[in-house]
Amino acid sequence: MEYGFAFFPGQGAQHPQMGKDLYENNTAAKEIFDRASAVTQMDVAKLCFESTQEELNRTVHSQIAIFTHSFAAYAALQDAGVSFAACAGFSLGEYTALVASGILNFEDGIRLVHRRGQLMQQTADSMDGCMAAILGLSDEAVEQACASVSGVVFPVNYNCPNQLVIAGERTAVDQAITACKEAGARRAMPLAVSGAFHTSLMADAAKELRAFAQNLTVHTPTLPIYTNVTGGLLDVSDLPAHLEQHMCSPVRWKTLVANGMEAGLCSGVEIGPGKTLAGFAKKISKEFVIKTAETVAEIGSISEIA
Repeated sequence: MEYGFAFFPGQGAQHPQMGKDLYENNTAAKEIFDRASAVTQMDVAKLCFESTQEELNRTVHSQIAIFTHSFAAYAALQDAGVSFAACAGFSLGEYTALVASGILNFEDGIRLVHRRGQLMQQTADSMDGCMAAILGLSDEAVEQACASVSGVVFPVNYNCPNQLVIAGERTAVDQAITACKEAGARRAMPLAVSGAFHTSLMADAAKELRAFAQNLTVHTPTLPIYTNVTGGLLDVSDLPAHLEQHMCSPVRWKTLVANGMEAGLCSGVEIGPGKTLAGFAKKISKEFVIKTAETVAEIGSISEIA
């Protein structure tokens, strides 16, 4: 059986001991962890298995950890004979998708993610930025709330109906949260990330990432990839420019899933830590069939069906 989408999670999905079950019980997954350690010159397995939640929440750690765990799970699925018609990743997860699609090899992919995490951490440490999920309010109402306050705050993650993440300077985000609650928002939840990601506050880091990416080898994709920036298929004619834009642009996940479904991609597997994207998919459409692949047991169940 072939699934429609291979979905890869983004920052916020990290948790202590992430990927340990895969590392200890699946040869293909263990090889990915070992290759990640060799390229980054850090013990990625130790980072994932022994770090506290606070340590993993640091961008410089979480991006490497999530990317490695996700691709290790993908390698295990491939080894078990599971295939996909397309791929996509949420924010950081798009980098995992770039490797799964064949656009980048694994080594270049993890070098890129390692550098991205460093640049974004540096930017986050230089300012007081944050992100928060607004629940129970329309996209238009959240957009209006952000526009109504002073300071830098933008809608950045269009996750699913009645859930939109905002990001920016902490004082502006706090004001926007108040405005959203006054407009009828059911809830506002801070996210476990360390900066105002997907906003113009990331512009300098994005330029540096674009310069870093100029040295990477870009291949023709062997698997179609949908991008956060537009919600449509990715044009890889200028990948460095895309990566710069991607870091500062909203994540249009709701549009991405809808476009995929229009193209007949009505099933998927969330590959890596957490079940966030599975939750989004169910809220976007009851017709979308979604599974998760974080552990050996889940991968075994999926491969048996396949």
